[in-house]
Amino acid sequence: MQRFMSIWFPHLLAEGMIRRRKELSNTAFVLAAPDHGRMRITAASIAAQARGIYPGMAVADGRALAVGLQVLDHEPGMDQKLLTALGHWCIRYTPVVATDLPDGLLLDVSGCAHLWGGEEKYAADIQNRLKGLGYTTRIAIAGMVGAAWALARYGKEPVVLTPSGEERLFLMSLPPVALRLEATIIERLQKLGLYTIGHFMNMDRSILRRRFGVGLLERMDQALGWKEEPLTALQPVEPYQERLPCLEPIMTRSGIEIALQQLLKILCERLIKEGKGLRKAVFKAYRIDSEVQQIEIGTHLPSQQPAHLFKLFELKIDHIEPALGIELFILEAPSVEKARSSQKTLWHNGTLNDSRLAELLDQLTGKLGKGIVHRYLPAEHFWPERSVKEAQELQEQPATAWRNDRPRPVRLLSVPEPVEVAAPIPDYPPMHFRHRGILHTIKKADGPERIEREWWIDQGQYRDYYVVEDEKGERFWLFRLGHYTGGKPHRWFLHGFFA
Repeated sequence: MQRFMSIWFPHLLAEGMIRRRKELSNTAFVLAAPDHGRMRITAASIAAQARGIYPGMAVADGRALAVGLQVLDHEPGMDQKLLTALGHWCIRYTPVVATDLPDGLLLDVSGCAHLWGGEEKYAADIQNRLKGLGYTTRIAIAGMVGAAWALARYGKEPVVLTPSGEERLFLMSLPPVALRLEATIIERLQKLGLYTIGHFMNMDRSILRRRFGVGLLERMDQALGWKEEPLTALQPVEPYQERLPCLEPIMTRSGIEIALQQLLKILCERLIKEGKGLRKAVFKAYRIDSEVQQIEIGTHLPSQQPAHLFKLFELKIDHIEPALGIELFILEAPSVEKARSSQKTLWHNGTLNDSRLAELLDQLTGKLGKGIVHRYLPAEHFWPERSVKEAQELQEQPATAWRNDRPRPVRLLSVPEPVEVAAPIPDYPPMHFRHRGILHTIKKADGPERIEREWWIDQGQYRDYYVVEDEKGERFWLFRLGHYTGGKPHRWFLHGFFA
């Protein structure tokens, strides 16, 4: 059964300004913006409202009511920024939070309240925490978004409707504005003496449609649950997410590890039932000072092993700073794939399949950082720089076989390095070469192997490659660029190293 919460901030802009400037506390001030050549009040502090000043009033009239009234500039979009920040803060209570401009939030709290001991305690905890942040709120929980919105603003607190269809009874005594109607519709209702929702709720729908349009009927249907009203969450809700609230703030590494182990166990049990494994996981820690700490891991193969995943997280737990304490832990798996059956061999049909190897690579990546482990596959090119490509994943299979008719170096330089070479002419191998200041005397050599450029990709000279071995037994792959001409110096390059 769906349950929704509406949070109304009656003094959002004023209290948001007080959080920014503490000296404004208990001071009569207003926010104002130009409107048709006049400065008009957009928000007023509680102290200013106590003197009869309200939003929509001209600044000149406000100053006449309160001597020394402070007037501050209204920042465009300030309400959106404040609600977005408050919405992200509320994610610690539910994953689905939506802004409700200009002064509210809407939360899908289905299945969340039991973690706090019931909806009453749940709502009270949120309200008390927001009060500690400096915000006055009114909160209501109901089975429909429209009903929760209406009761938060016009109902008697606390409003937590039990899931038994009480919305209709409570709405009947509220004014029509509680249905979020347009001003023109509200004005027509008042002219006809329809001052509460109960005065027209049971009227024939065709009459209401003819007199007030379909807007009135749509709002009534939303408030009574006859028409669905989806929420647009601030953050996309991950389908694989587990939450663990804490009865007391957690401030120790051991407490963080216990929470992580519990969440991994729950998440992996779910993945096993669905035949899936995670490729990426994010562990978030929500602190009581509103800060969020997070660490993430990745795997080379879909994994559903809590022990292995915990070892990967364990390398990064020190990056989480609990400060005054952590009140909520969330484990998310944003990348999930179908789990592969385990293999008992290291090599199978030319591909890597052993899960133990994948776990070893995961640990190396977690300890040394991303990009430390590479796997290369042959590519269908003759030009050496293009004949090798990096695999995108562990299970990627080669499109062609490795070339074994000619020797190729174990380490191929991405950019050939120029060397100084002394060689007989015209096509004899070099006698010695100098690389990075070190002279290598060649004792053995094999070649040349001529490799032409791939003319359909680029133009240029061919290369004559030689496999050479120096006096120390080290083997190199050298090439001469282009053909030899007696009148011009020829250019040599080092392109790779053999084992």
